Amino acid sequence: MDNVTFPSNGLTIAGHLHRPNGTPRGAVVVGHPGTGVKEQAAGLYARLLAEQGFLALAFDAAHQGESEGLPRGLEDPAQRVEDIRAAVTFLAAQDAGDVGVLGICASGGYGLAAASTDQRVKALATVSGVDIARQFRHGADGAQDPAVFQGVLAAAARSTGSFPLFPAEPAHATGHDYEGWEYYRTARGEHERSAKELTWSSIGRIAMFDAHAALGLYTRPLLLVVGEHAVTSWMAIDAFQKAQGPKELHRVEAATHVDLYDRRAPEAAAKVAEFFSGQLQHHLHVAGA
Repeated sequence: MDNVTFPSNGLTIAGHLHRPNGTPRGAVVVGHPGTGVKEQAAGLYARLLAEQGFLALAFDAAHQGESEGLPRGLEDPAQRVEDIRAAVTFLAAQDAGDVGVLGICASGGYGLAAASTDQRVKALATVSGVDIARQFRHGADGAQDPAVFQGVLAAAARSTGSFPLFPAEPAHATGHDYEGWEYYRTARGEHERSAKELTWSSIGRIAMFDAHAALGLYTRPLLLVVGEHAVTSWMAIDAFQKAQGPKELHRVEAATHVDLYDRRAPEAAAKVAEFFSGQLQHHLHVAGA
């Protein structure tokens, strides 16, 4: 694994480049969940893909982890989409073959938005993919009272600084929120650089975003991997219905949303590797050519 950096909108993005043994079968950008860092789920998937022969790049989004960007903890969908495009540019220069994108959780939505208009992305996969705007507006399960998000907008209008993403105690978290708390706030997945709060200024940016807006333009292969028991899977189903090209919705039996971050990641990564193997072309280097 190599430490690498690349530019995105004038900011320096920090990444880990996972190299396969032998000639790469293609290259894959791996985006992390909204509050994650490259050392968590994205790094795990990048390593698993490298073991299957792909050159894989996991990176920290701007304003998070080891990447540049102030204020810290800003969730800016436009910047997150640009980060993915910048990562594609970096991998394309590695001469490892076609470039695919794997987006996990919020990066699934950002990947959909980036790939819809960037035809350098030859294939796109998502794992537990969500559109962060839909999740904030409608809740993880899609059943949130609209008044809740109006209240969030009102709080953002009168607030500065940041707000916590997870309750201090597990007793105050239930369902999908508890899943996130258990992964990000315990030894299971906690990392010192993962985001524990977001800036209030993130809310307006999130509210205006729509990861699926340009999906009618996406005609290349698409794989959406969801947990059978993931309450968030309705967003992947919506994306599946809107995508225009070859597509597959794959359910991992008895898995939840966060299960696919780690516990069931090997199964999901095997499906993703199989998908990219059939879609990405590698470059053959001929001695003396």
